[in-house]
Amino acid sequence: MRVLVTAGPTREALDPVRYLTNRSSGKMGYAMADAFARAGHRVLLVSGPTVLAVPDGVDFVPIESAAEMFDAVQRHIGRMDAAVFAAAVADSRPVEVCDHKIKKTGETLTLELVRTADILGAVRGGFGFTGTLVGFAAETRDLEANAKEKLKRKGCDLVIANDVSKPGIGFDSDRNEVLLVFPDHVEALPEDEKHHLAPRIVREIERIAAERGT
Repeated sequence: MRVLVTAGPTREALDPVRYLTNRSSGKMGYAMADAFARAGHRVLLVSGPTVLAVPDGVDFVPIESAAEMFDAVQRHIGRMDAAVFAAAVADSRPVEVCDHKIKKTGETLTLELVRTADILGAVRGGFGFTGTLVGFAAETRDLEANAKEKLKRKGCDLVIANDVSKPGIGFDSDRNEVLLVFPDHVEALPEDEKHHLAPRIVREIERIAAERGT
């Protein structure tokens, strides 16, 4: 298969010095890209800024902002058989980006934010992608319910959900604990190293793709 994987955070600039971002390390997405490559698939990794090495045998497109990730996905997804959206994309960006460093002028600073483009939400309708579609859901409550809602709303074949409020897993960690949320059932994978979980998830995606004929 030809597989697109997104990973890491995005950075939404405030000025030339500062930006809005999140705690994503990119480790789960990079583990997925590595597992796909080791399984013999052709992989394109679209990643926000991380300190991670690009896995061997993986093509790489670095991006910084949500808009750049949107453009990269739109440009490449048409030739893919499967797409896995593990990136933690910013939901909002500043309305205005200052040309110069914002100086201290008072006790408070008010920022006006606007929603970023919904990349995963654009894949089916906007980009016309008909391959196997996998999303990630990083939640702090109502894990299964939120993942099921995302699966349906985004047109995914599988959503991989994890509770990032739990200590020792998820963001910044080498370990994770996830729910595999399918349209007709849910399967829990116990806590393990991300590089051990990734091949297990890849096998599920391969199975889905085979059933879809993609």
